[in-house]
Amino acid sequence: MIDFISIFLHVDTYLGDLISQFGIWTYLILFLIIFVETGVVIMPFLPGDSLLFIAGAFAAEGSLNLFYLLVLLSIAAIGGDSANYFIGKYTGEKIITNNWIKKHHLEKTENFYKKYGVKTIVLARFVPIVRTIAPFVAGLGKMEYKKFLKFNIIGGLAWVLLIVMGGYLLGTIPIVKANFEWIIFGIIVLSILPPIIEWIKERRKNKSISQ
Repeated sequence: MIDFISIFLHVDTYLGDLISQFGIWTYLILFLIIFVETGVVIMPFLPGDSLLFIAGAFAAEGSLNLFYLLVLLSIAAIGGDSANYFIGKYTGEKIITNNWIKKHHLEKTENFYKKYGVKTIVLARFVPIVRTIAPFVAGLGKMEYKKFLKFNIIGGLAWVLLIVMGGYLLGTIPIVKANFEWIIFGIIVLSILPPIIEWIKERRKNKSISQ
């Protein structure tokens, strides 16, 4: 568990090691991580946001090619969501029956859909865990694929572009570079803050109803 947390908070160190060891194959590794995080419903815990930001920072330094990153990771994000949609559509009931998804994660995503409708496909990109489960729920609910794909493309492009470019533009600033660990921690906190706020609001609402 400690090692896993360390990977989250020191993505820059691990990505630097990958680049030095694997060179051009690093693009494939990054592609697979983003694809799996968005495409495999039981793998919502991979460091998507922080990985994109740090990859952008490495691109600013010249260690990675910005164009390749934006194209390949956008394809990974869009392809992953599409794969997850079809997993939900064809095997969703079995996965839920076997309890392969935590119930509260599923409920959180369903509440997202209730509030934002089909826009959830776009907004969920910026919320860890919900990001992974949202396309699964869309497939499970038999959402029309053409409609899903449109919002999937918009969300995937926006997510990759905004966060990679954020890392590209900010990652080489000395104070940011010297405090990557805190920047990554901040990204994680900002990512999980909206669902926490929603959870608190929901608890207060339920409490007032029960009274």
